Amino acid sequence: MASTGDSSQQPAQPATTTPRRVPRVRLVIAAIVALAAALAAGHLVAAFVGPQASPLLAVGNTAIDLTPSWLKDFAIATFGTADKLALLVGMGGVLLGLAVLAALASGRGPAPGTVLIVAVGVLGLVAVVTRPDVGRLAAAAPLASLAAGVATWLLLHRRASPSDVVETAGTRPDRAGPDRTDSGAERTDEVPHGTRASGATPGRRQFLVTAGGAAAVAGVAGLAGGFVGGARDATSSRAAAPPLRATRRLPAPPNDADFAKLGTPTFLTPNDAFYRIDTALSVPQVPADDWRLRIHGMVDRELELSYDDVRRRGLIERRITLCCVSNQVGGELISTATFTGVDLGDLLRDAGVRDGAQQLLSSSSDGWTCGTPIDVLLERDRGAMLALGMNGQPLPLEHGFPARLVVPGLYGYVSATKWVTDLEVTTWDRRRAYWLDRGWAREAPVKTQSRIDRPSANATMPAGRVIAAGIAWAQHTGVAKVEVRLDGGRWQEATLSADVSDDTWRMWHIALDVDRPGSHRIACRATDKSGYTQTAERMGVLPDGATGHHTITFTTE
Repeated sequence: MASTGDSSQQPAQPATTTPRRVPRVRLVIAAIVALAAALAAGHLVAAFVGPQASPLLAVGNTAIDLTPSWLKDFAIATFGTADKLALLVGMGGVLLGLAVLAALASGRGPAPGTVLIVAVGVLGLVAVVTRPDVGRLAAAAPLASLAAGVATWLLLHRRASPSDVVETAGTRPDRAGPDRTDSGAERTDEVPHGTRASGATPGRRQFLVTAGGAAAVAGVAGLAGGFVGGARDATSSRAAAPPLRATRRLPAPPNDADFAKLGTPTFLTPNDAFYRIDTALSVPQVPADDWRLRIHGMVDRELELSYDDVRRRGLIERRITLCCVSNQVGGELISTATFTGVDLGDLLRDAGVRDGAQQLLSSSSDGWTCGTPIDVLLERDRGAMLALGMNGQPLPLEHGFPARLVVPGLYGYVSATKWVTDLEVTTWDRRRAYWLDRGWAREAPVKTQSRIDRPSANATMPAGRVIAAGIAWAQHTGVAKVEVRLDGGRWQEATLSADVSDDTWRMWHIALDVDRPGSHRIACRATDKSGYTQTAERMGVLPDGATGHHTITFTTE
């Protein structure tokens, strides 16, 4: 039977469509702007519900809590008091890397980037809601951050796409009839692969305008968060705090309390130069009017004190040198100040410490804890303090305003709680402080140590008489002697500064005859008033402080 149609005509093949790849540069821009929007939104909302609710800070604080001791010591040894800045920069680098990774994985669609944003957002949410120092509304900040990040990413990804779809080679049947034009010519709707289809999304210019607008909104949100947060911080409370006048002022330190002209530090450390090592990624903000101190646990009378209650008890002044257990041999994590406050032992005696009590577990407003031997705090001559002031001013915010603990002769991790709000009298087995679970010792008296400040390491100077100078400390025991040795020779006794207190450092200096040009080495050691001479054995800071002689090399010519 004959054919009734053109045997050469093939049935129309449906066209296939594939999404076009978005240019990588646009994707990276979109991801970075989405990251900025997420961070700004979280920062803004955290300004209203509490700064610790910021997801960036919460993740950072959680990272600090989970950091092993060896890594923490490495960070302090490497970055010193800039360790928190280094952490924030590192976190920023990680987030930027994740943003670029999300961008490169999202060329065909926004789903990979969206999944990564949600995963990071959930991590921030978990970090916030598990913090001990946030309120009930804290989850609003990470949720706002997550919503802003996802919304900005989806918007910019859509604007970044050069077209919605691309039709690959093929034919489309005419919906009105045969594949013929009205003139009778054969009709084809073939679209070469890569050709822009109808319905294309806006071009590069509109993408850049949208991205710029989103970045501007993020910037405004970030600035607004900073403004609102600044208005709600404790700076104004500190500025309005009444003068702290001790019932009996200490005399000024004697002129020979330091040898600053010879290269030692000044006897009193200015507040802005006082070392700071703690676990707070952002400084806790506690207005004095809102601050309360609770003393409870194994006591006869539970006490709750306000800032004014403490001030009315009668203030005292004490000069105390504080040093960090993470201070390496020859390190700079040591400072001295005149602290103003009340005697901590008197507070505990007012509460009535019961028999069997072993430690005072102190907690800061951000949830950090430390345990101090109760018998040390109750020593009449110990001088432990609840301090409100430092060098004649209210405590700086970063050093614990409105109140902190100061205990002479103990390293800070077992004694120097800043932003303190809770004191629980308890036993060692009932409560464990923050650092005990991280490999540090339970009791940590300050070790007798000394340091060379002049000449500096690897210095070059003329041959002849060389002045060496430095510091020594043995808090609550006192420094009796410092000796210096040149090139492994005999120990020579140095001249000491005035003995201001057993709870403060002492400066020393000595003139050495160095006639031979070349490389030389100086070592120092201190002897405290108990007769103990600091050991030469080098030990790291774990578990209770470093030991060894500080030694430096210099050159004469």
